[in-house]
Amino acid sequence: MAISRKLKDDLIRCFFLVTALVSIISLALIMVYLFLEGFPVFKLVSVPDFLFGNFWYPTADPPEFGIFPLIVASIAVTALSSFIAIPLGVTTAVYLSEIATPRARGIFKPLVELLAALPSVVIGFFGMVVVAPLLQDHLDLPTGLNLFNASLMLAFMSVPTICSVSEDAIYAVPRELKEASLALGATHWETIRRVILPASLSGVSTAVILGMSRAIGETMVVLMVAGGAAMIPHSIFSPLRPMPSSIAAEMAEAPFRSDHYHALFAIGVVLFLFTLAFNIVAQHIAEKHKQVGAATL
Repeated sequence: MAISRKLKDDLIRCFFLVTALVSIISLALIMVYLFLEGFPVFKLVSVPDFLFGNFWYPTADPPEFGIFPLIVASIAVTALSSFIAIPLGVTTAVYLSEIATPRARGIFKPLVELLAALPSVVIGFFGMVVVAPLLQDHLDLPTGLNLFNASLMLAFMSVPTICSVSEDAIYAVPRELKEASLALGATHWETIRRVILPASLSGVSTAVILGMSRAIGETMVVLMVAGGAAMIPHSIFSPLRPMPSSIAAEMAEAPFRSDHYHALFAIGVVLFLFTLAFNIVAQHIAEKHKQVGAATL
């Protein structure tokens, strides 16, 4: 009996080990392929010229492979969408976990999480057909496909992720901390602001970084509503083209193993490094503000 149980435990352990190894190896192979296909472009253009060049004309003669406008566009759309999504997501999480009644929480929490199930193409179609004409007509703009429209749609996509993860982190704060604060005479709002939010900062920060990572890596929405102009935006109403949408728009037309093809993979390398940096920052923040038990704050 003991041998059978030990064998069963070993088989389960091996199963999870193999599953983890398959995932790690698959990601490693994808990363290796990405770098192998992206690096040949640097035989034609230096890394500084590629990263900080102002002109992206891969089919010109001679071609120009400067992705600085694409990098600026990705950072701009991520920053503006985060500026909109973070307050909405975190405040909604605070409401659901600390203010809403159990009945209201049971109604609104599934609705917020349901928004995460909406396909990005549907959100992009809504931004292109509904939001873009509204912006163009009411703000007297040349086009409604611009940075502001793309940021609104990305914020709409990021709010469910930020809200759901933040709400779980806030809801998991030990009850002893809340009761101690209230017992010392703090109001409910002071308890939320000075005790609950600091105690859940690790989870909230992770939620914010996850939302920003989704925004910087989103392809379909920005391809449909950002305007597609590979230039540095001069205002929030300027059309632009972030890195993911450039890859999606041009990869099908780039000849296999051409300079254009390798340049698009090099953009993928830069995008990979951006998301890797976001994940490293998220892990650092989560570990720095990690709370263990009710005694540590």
